[in-house]
Amino acid sequence: MLRTLLASSIRVARYHTLRTPVRGFAVTSIRLHGHIHTPKAGEELKITFITKDGAQHTFDVSEGDSLLDIAQHYNLDMEGACGGSCACSTCHVIVDPEMYDEIPEPTDDENDMLDLAFGLTETSRLGCQVYMTKELDGLRVALPAMTRNMTVKDFQ
Repeated sequence: MLRTLLASSIRVARYHTLRTPVRGFAVTSIRLHGHIHTPKAGEELKITFITKDGAQHTFDVSEGDSLLDIAQHYNLDMEGACGGSCACSTCHVIVDPEMYDEIPEPTDDENDMLDLAFGLTETSRLGCQVYMTKELDGLRVALPAMTRNMTVKDFQ
Protein backbone atom coordinates (compact mmCIF):
# COMPACT_ATOMS: atom_id res chain seq x y z
CA MET A 1 0.00 0.00 0.00
CA LEU A 2 2.80 2.40 0.84
CA ARG A 3 4.45 1.53 -2.46
CA THR A 4 1.25 2.35 -4.34
CA LEU A 5 0.88 5.64 -2.51
CA LEU A 6 4.50 6.62 -3.24
CA ALA A 7 4.21 5.64 -6.89
CA SER A 8 1.06 7.70 -7.21
CA SER A 9 2.74 10.71 -5.57
CA ILE A 10 5.75 10.41 -7.87
CA ARG A 11 3.49 10.34 -10.94
CA VAL A 12 1.68 13.45 -9.74
CA ALA A 13 4.98 15.21 -9.01
CA ARG A 14 6.38 14.26 -12.43
CA TYR A 15 3.23 15.46 -14.12
CA HIS A 16 3.46 18.87 -12.49
CA THR A 17 7.22 19.39 -12.71
CA LEU A 18 7.93 18.09 -16.20
CA ARG A 19 5.14 19.86 -18.00
CA THR A 20 5.66 23.35 -19.27
CA PRO A 21 2.97 25.75 -18.22
CA VAL A 22 0.29 26.46 -20.78
CA ARG A 23 0.24 30.08 -21.81
CA GLY A 24 -2.59 31.90 -23.48
CA PHE A 25 -2.25 32.97 -27.07
CA ALA A 26 -4.12 36.02 -28.30
CA VAL A 27 -4.63 37.10 -31.88
CA THR A 28 -5.41 40.65 -32.93
CA SER A 29 -6.05 42.15 -36.30
CA ILE A 30 -3.08 43.61 -38.14
CA ARG A 31 -2.76 47.37 -38.12
CA LEU A 32 -1.40 48.52 -41.44
CA HIS A 33 0.40 51.83 -41.23
CA GLY A 34 -0.50 54.06 -44.11
CA HIS A 35 -3.40 51.90 -45.26
CA ILE A 36 -6.06 54.03 -46.89
CA HIS A 37 -9.10 53.21 -48.97
CA THR A 38 -9.28 53.99 -52.66
CA PRO A 39 -11.88 56.73 -53.11
CA LYS A 40 -14.94 55.85 -55.18
CA ALA A 41 -15.49 57.90 -58.32
CA GLY A 42 -17.31 61.11 -57.45
CA GLU A 43 -16.76 60.65 -53.70
CA GLU A 44 -13.14 61.84 -53.54
CA LEU A 45 -12.20 64.25 -50.79
CA LYS A 46 -9.22 66.57 -51.16
CA ILE A 47 -6.59 67.17 -48.51
CA THR A 48 -3.44 69.27 -48.74
CA PHE A 49 -0.39 68.69 -46.57
CA ILE A 50 2.13 71.52 -46.27
CA THR A 51 5.51 70.03 -45.42
CA LYS A 52 8.29 71.59 -43.34
CA ASP A 53 9.93 73.04 -46.45
CA GLY A 54 6.68 74.72 -47.55
CA ALA A 55 5.87 72.28 -50.36
CA GLN A 56 2.16 71.55 -50.81
CA HIS A 57 0.95 68.03 -51.55
CA THR A 58 -2.72 67.54 -52.47
CA PHE A 59 -4.32 64.09 -52.52
CA ASP A 60 -7.70 62.53 -53.28
CA VAL A 61 -8.76 60.41 -50.29
CA SER A 62 -11.79 58.56 -48.95
CA GLU A 63 -14.11 59.42 -46.13
CA GLY A 64 -12.94 57.71 -42.93
CA ASP A 65 -9.19 57.78 -43.65
CA SER A 66 -7.07 59.29 -40.85
CA LEU A 67 -4.58 62.04 -41.56
CA LEU A 68 -1.81 59.80 -40.19
CA ASP A 69 -2.66 56.96 -42.57
CA ILE A 70 -2.90 59.34 -45.53
CA ALA A 71 0.48 60.94 -44.76
CA GLN A 72 2.19 57.57 -44.31
CA HIS A 73 0.60 56.15 -47.45
CA TYR A 74 2.05 59.00 -49.50
CA ASN A 75 5.42 58.85 -47.69
CA LEU A 76 5.16 62.26 -46.07
CA ASP A 77 7.30 62.93 -43.01
CA MET A 78 4.79 62.00 -40.28
CA GLU A 79 6.10 59.41 -37.86
CA GLY A 80 3.16 58.09 -35.85
CA ALA A 81 5.44 56.28 -33.37
CA CYS A 82 2.54 54.75 -31.41
CA GLY A 83 0.85 53.37 -34.51
CA GLY A 84 -2.13 55.66 -34.27
CA SER A 85 -3.22 54.76 -30.74
CA CYS A 86 -3.12 58.34 -29.38
CA ALA A 87 -0.13 57.56 -27.16
CA CYS A 88 2.44 60.02 -28.56
CA SER A 89 2.54 63.36 -30.35
CA THR A 90 4.61 62.46 -33.42
CA CYS A 91 1.64 62.83 -35.79
CA HIS A 92 1.02 66.43 -34.69
CA VAL A 93 -0.47 68.60 -37.44
CA ILE A 94 -1.51 72.25 -37.56
CA VAL A 95 -4.95 72.61 -39.09
CA ASP A 96 -5.95 75.58 -41.26
CA PRO A 97 -7.94 77.87 -38.91
CA GLU A 98 -10.79 78.17 -41.45
CA MET A 99 -11.49 74.42 -41.21
CA TYR A 100 -10.59 73.76 -37.57
CA ASP A 101 -14.16 74.07 -36.26
CA GLU A 102 -15.35 71.39 -38.72
CA ILE A 103 -13.29 68.76 -36.86
CA PRO A 104 -14.89 67.10 -33.80
CA GLU A 105 -13.52 68.29 -30.45
CA PRO A 106 -10.35 66.52 -29.27
CA THR A 107 -10.69 63.95 -26.49
CA ASP A 108 -8.96 64.35 -23.13
CA ASP A 109 -6.40 61.73 -24.21
CA GLU A 110 -5.62 63.68 -27.36
CA ASN A 111 -5.28 66.93 -25.41
CA ASP A 112 -2.88 65.21 -22.99
CA MET A 113 -0.69 64.08 -25.89
CA LEU A 114 -0.90 67.47 -27.59
CA ASP A 115 0.57 69.02 -24.44
CA LEU A 116 3.77 67.14 -25.34
CA ALA A 117 3.85 68.34 -28.95
CA PHE A 118 6.54 70.66 -30.24
CA GLY A 119 5.22 73.96 -31.62
CA LEU A 120 1.69 73.59 -30.24
CA THR A 121 -0.84 76.07 -31.68
CA GLU A 122 -4.53 76.82 -31.13
CA THR A 123 -5.36 74.65 -34.15
CA SER A 124 -3.05 71.72 -33.39
CA ARG A 125 -4.42 68.18 -33.61
CA LEU A 126 -3.05 64.65 -33.77
CA GLY A 127 -3.23 63.19 -37.26
CA CYS A 128 -4.24 59.79 -35.90
CA GLN A 129 -7.37 61.29 -34.34
CA VAL A 130 -8.65 63.28 -37.32
CA TYR A 131 -10.64 61.32 -39.89
CA MET A 132 -11.71 62.69 -43.24
CA THR A 133 -15.39 63.55 -43.64
CA LYS A 134 -17.34 65.37 -46.32
CA GLU A 135 -17.18 68.48 -44.12
CA LEU A 136 -13.37 68.32 -44.25
CA ASP A 137 -13.17 68.22 -48.06
CA GLY A 138 -10.42 70.69 -49.00
CA LEU A 139 -8.71 70.46 -45.59
CA ARG A 140 -5.22 71.98 -45.37
CA VAL A 141 -2.80 70.92 -42.64
CA ALA A 142 0.81 71.89 -41.99
CA LEU A 143 3.42 69.54 -40.60
CA PRO A 144 5.38 71.18 -37.76
CA ALA A 145 9.10 71.88 -38.04
CA MET A 146 9.88 68.98 -35.70
CA THR A 147 8.27 66.43 -33.40
CA ARG A 148 9.11 65.00 -29.99
CA ASN A 149 9.46 61.24 -29.87
CA MET A 150 9.70 60.31 -26.20
CA THR A 151 10.87 56.72 -26.77
CA VAL A 152 14.15 55.56 -25.34
CA LYS A 153 16.48 54.07 -27.93
CA ASP A 154 18.81 51.17 -27.12
CA PHE A 155 16.98 50.44 -23.88
CA GLN A 156 18.31 47.25 -22.25
